[in-house]
Amino acid sequence: MRLQESKPGTRAAVAVTAIVAAGAALLISCATSDVMIAPPPIIPGAKFVGSETCAACHQEARAFKFTLHARVQIPGEDERAAAEGCESCHGPGSKHVDAGGGRGKFIVNPGKDPEACFQCHLDKKAEIHLQYHHPIAEGRVSCVSCHNPHGEDIHKPPGVFVARDNDVCAQCHREQAKPYVYEHEALREGCTICHNVHGSINPKMLTERDNNLCLKCHAQVPTAPGLIFIGEVNHATFLQQGTCFSAGCHTAVHGSNISPQLRY
Repeated sequence: MRLQESKPGTRAAVAVTAIVAAGAALLISCATSDVMIAPPPIIPGAKFVGSETCAACHQEARAFKFTLHARVQIPGEDERAAAEGCESCHGPGSKHVDAGGGRGKFIVNPGKDPEACFQCHLDKKAEIHLQYHHPIAEGRVSCVSCHNPHGEDIHKPPGVFVARDNDVCAQCHREQAKPYVYEHEALREGCTICHNVHGSINPKMLTERDNNLCLKCHAQVPTAPGLIFIGEVNHATFLQQGTCFSAGCHTAVHGSNISPQLRY
């Protein structure tokens, strides 16, 4: 689409400027911008000392500067100015340094309090309060149970690190992630192909409530009036009896050792 040239000051020129500005705003994200606007935690009386000071004691901070989270910066001219890297999430570290370090001494530990993460990840904060969710708000697990905030792979495009993502889930869900004679090939795409891992309105944190979850991969083919074939089996009657996994047909949804149809 080509935009007509407009003279400065005209309504068309203003509209074009607004469109360009909106497009630029859409391109800015955590992955492309070095600036975040979420304020860092406050530690009364403490000042910012910089990530290099943290690296003197914390080995993980030495490689942290190469990661995505290290690019977080807090703009401003008050006591919160110049926060970046480690202190964007842990708060200003001068009192922690003066005390000689120590776990939890004058420092914020996001592993104990997810609110530090929620300052930026507002969508995840909303998801963990949905009806079915990982028990983060209840304190039974934390963000760092699944994510390494100091690691370079804190966020990658979906599907790039499927094996590692499944390994993260397998730390708790060992039965579902173990090898099977007859595997459910969806696991090759990762657990998140079926589950919203932070929270969902559907039981088991599923992305879909009904047969649509399965039919996204297992296409239904109408061959004649009243006949719907999935694979080589007419499913017209089965699809009316409930979901594929709750109607007694494919109950072993993660895999089976006895049935290629994924049954126990």
